[in-house]
Amino acid sequence: MKQENVALRADRERTRALLMRARTIAYDNRRLRSLLAIRERSTASVVTARLVSSSASSGRRYALLNAGRWNGVLPGMPVRGPDGLIGRVVETGPNAARILLLSDGDSIVPVRRTRDGMPAIAAGRGDGMIDIRSVNATNVRFNAGDLFVTTGTGGIYAPGVPVARVTKAGSDSVMARGFADPDTLDFALVERMFMPVPPPRPVAQQ
Repeated sequence: MKQENVALRADRERTRALLMRARTIAYDNRRLRSLLAIRERSTASVVTARLVSSSASSGRRYALLNAGRWNGVLPGMPVRGPDGLIGRVVETGPNAARILLLSDGDSIVPVRRTRDGMPAIAAGRGDGMIDIRSVNATNVRFNAGDLFVTTGTGGIYAPGVPVARVTKAGSDSVMARGFADPDTLDFALVERMFMPVPPPRPVAQQ
């Protein structure tokens, strides 16, 4: 009887491990299918790659992508997940790239509120959250749940990509949470810049 109980417990643990693995694979597949659906609709997609790590050390917010110059990834290119914008490429190697996340203190993205088109700035706080700041106006009221998407201004991010949702009502500047959480993502889509900077003109020879 004791041996049977031991065998049953071992079998139960194996079954539990297999079930957890199956659930993880199913979750990853759903996320990847969503990302591939976005890629099929996008004319600017460069590569779909795996996010292998993200860092929050010293207040800086970066992620590492396992695709680089050999895959066509260049500095300045936007990076998004199934749910929204992740950030932009700041460094590339032959087969890896560093991503500056939206929540980093150096990240600034022009956005607009979906319900009325009001322009604003999404600025990283360095603590995993984002500040939404009004532009061209004062005493602007933000409501909890307000949604913000990219505007296309600045030429990096295409318009209409989900960025953040306001977490608490306030005026002029409020805290928001990004739609894409790099800590929960396995894959990301790198896209071409919305309006790439033209190359410099060749210097005329004297």
